[in-house]
Amino acid sequence: MGILSWIVLGLIVGALAKWIMPGRDPGGLIVTILIGILGAFLGGFLGTRLGIGDVSGFDIKSLAIAIGGAVLLLILYRVVKKR
Repeated sequence: MGILSWIVLGLIVGALAKWIMPGRDPGGLIVTILIGILGAFLGGFLGTRLGIGDVSGFDIKSLAIAIGGAVLLLILYRVVKKR
């Protein structure tokens, strides 16, 4: 996937992750995109290690893995922020 594809995927995934886990998180479009992109990388890394799959494009499986990674990233952020 190209850089533009990662940005679009990051925006979609970040927005969905924030919708799934509402709360006081860093806001703004850029932060949402970054959470989505980093979540996609994290989800792809963990999905590959667990044998589930990776983030390879715009399909349902890749989107689900990326959203899972973004939600996990938000959980980790909230745990670290509480300390």
